[in-house]
Parts: sequence; structure tokens; C-alpha cells
Amino acid sequence: MDFMLTEEQKMLRDTFREFSQKELTKEYVRWLDENCDFPPEDMVRKIADLGFFGISIPEEYGGAGAGMFDLCVALEELATASVAMAISMGLTPAFGGRPVAELGTEEQKREHLPKIAEGKEKWCMALTEPAGGTDILGAIATTAARDGDAYVVNGSKMFISGAHVADWILLIAITDKEVKRSKGLSVFIVDARSPGVTINLIDKVGIHACGTTEIFFEDVRVPAADLLGSENMGWYHILGTLNPERIGTSMLSLGIAKAAFDDALQYAKDRTAFGKPIGQFQIIQHYLADIAIEIENARNLIYKCAWLCDAGERYDVEATMAKIVACRASEKAALHGMEIFGGYGFTMEYDMQRYFRDYKQMMFSPISDEMSMNYIAQSYGLPKSY
Repeated sequence: MDFMLTEEQKMLRDTFREFSQKELTKEYVRWLDENCDFPPEDMVRKIADLGFFGISIPEEYGGAGAGMFDLCVALEELATASVAMAISMGLTPAFGGRPVAELGTEEQKREHLPKIAEGKEKWCMALTEPAGGTDILGAIATTAARDGDAYVVNGSKMFISGAHVADWILLIAITDKEVKRSKGLSVFIVDARSPGVTINLIDKVGIHACGTTEIFFEDVRVPAADLLGSENMGWYHILGTLNPERIGTSMLSLGIAKAAFDDALQYAKDRTAFGKPIGQFQIIQHYLADIAIEIENARNLIYKCAWLCDAGERYDVEATMAKIVACRASEKAALHGMEIFGGYGFTMEYDMQRYFRDYKQMMFSPISDEMSMNYIAQSYGLPKSY
């Protein structure tokens, strides 16, 4: 693995870094957190104009034809400036672009991929249900019953990011109740404006500018032509989305960690106590050094996963590790950052409180750290645990 970015990747990084510094200022990001459940459309268009949504779309469908690594390069800059912006913008490439490119018919690709590349479609994924997310095979109850040239969907989904603004929903539902659950799921492209679809926002503690929702499906008719991939193969299909999602989620945590570290470092240089900058005190230096180590470990592992993904190698275990390592980096950065700021870290005037609120979402999404640890242990031959 070559740790050096290519000239094209450096240009991509610099483009999104300069954009973030200019457009995603601290004042703007605070305004987003306090006033929005999704970034305004004018900001979405600016990011689309940079080519973000087309980075990993094949060239024949209007994209740049790059891979996960390049997408991470851009996403890192957005996540460091605003994790809410990064997750909002990352939904469509993750849950629209990649699944359609990998599983779609030629007709589905030509209908959706060019629009995704141009930023003209918004997507979300509806997998988690009220009864569970990590245990989706045991919790899933939403059904899609064949009825002539359509499927009729009934059920509900929970904690779905961005559904309230989505044009299309990547839906996973039961299509065969009689077989083992992993062999009876299918994936569908659902028009979010279909009759029978109801979407409600959920109040939450952090990442306010990317709303989370619950979705209800009541006799929703989905054309059979909008089945994505093969019927009853949905579980195996969706793994091609879930593993890259863990890379993206890790990058979100990394962005929070970097932002919290930058703020804490600057505060340690500026704040004085007992006649000295607090950054001269050993405990403060150790806090910052600990955070820096976690950030470096997380970043290296994330980009290794992206490299493995693009090389067509297996990376499910590494992506699960990256999810945990990056979460720990964001947690340490937020907790130590609060300590470094002291009482000011507990005020709404400073951004440290937002990092503290935001990092928690990635601790259990898209899979809890505890279940991630179980998965890693099982990969080394240990029995399945709960």
C-alpha cells in the first residue's frame, strides 16, 4: 500500500479543504446545528458542483469513475468541518450510487446513476426496524408480497437518516417468510413519495443537521421492475453496502476527532493558568498526545480499508476494526476536549459540546461497538457470542 496521495487525489483533497474552510465556517456549522434537519439546497448544489456525488459513479454514467479511497479523501474534509454535512452528503453515494452500480439492471443504472452523479437525487437506506438494528435478521418484520406486476410493502423502519428529504429509499424487506431469514430478503428501490409511505422526524441529541426518521409503509405498491438484484438474495446483496458504510461511518468519527483535537489544541495554546499556557502542563500535553495517537491510528486503518475495497480484497473485519478505532478516537477527543476546556466546554458558546453530543451516534451506528468486537473475535475462530 502506497501512503502517498496521487496528484489527482491531492487536488481533490485541496478542493474540498478549501471549500470547507470557505463555506463550512464555524459560524455556519453552528447555524446548521441549531436550525436545520438537513443542509439547505443551495449548499447541496455547491457540493454537487464540486463533483462529490459523482466521485465513485462509473464514467459511462457521468461520474469520475474513482473508488472508495477518493471518496474518503473528500469525505474527510467535509467531516472535519461538519459531521452533519458529511453524513448528509454521504447518504446518496452510499445507499444510491454504490448499490445501483453494483446490483442494478442497465435500465436502473441509466435512470438513476447520471442523476446521482449530478446531485439531482437524494437517497436513504431503510434497514433498521423498531425491534432492532444490529440483530436485523431477527428483528426485521417488514414484508414485500408479490401482487401481479408489483410488490406490496407493509411494515416500519426506525432510525433512518435523511428519509425526510429523500427521493428514493433503498428498502430491505422479507419476500419469503418460509425460509431461513438470510435467504428470504430482497432489496427494492422505493419512490419516497409513494402513496402509503409516512415519514416522521425523531428528536435526537446530536447531529441535528442530518435528521433521523421513522418510516411507515402501509400497502405501498412497488413496481416489480424496482427490485434491485435477485429476489430473496437481499441479505447477500446488502453486504456490499454495509461494509463500505462502516468505512464511511469511521470517517465521520475521524472528522469529529480531528475537529475536537484542533479546538482543544488551540485552546491549550491560548488559555493561561498560574502564569503559563495550560498547554505547558504535562497532563494537558498527555491528553492531546493521546488524541493525536488515536487519530493517526484511525486514519491509517480507514484508508487501508478503502484501499482494500478498491482492490477487490476482503475487508469486512478491518472495516469493523476501523469503526471501533475511529469511535474511540472521537470519544477520547470529545471527553478530553471537554476536560481541557473546563467549564467553557460545557457551554453552548463553544463547539466542544457539539462534538460531545455528535460522537455518540457512531458508537452504536451502524453496528454497536460491542457487537463489532464479537464479529472480530469470531473472525479468529471463536464461537458466536451475544
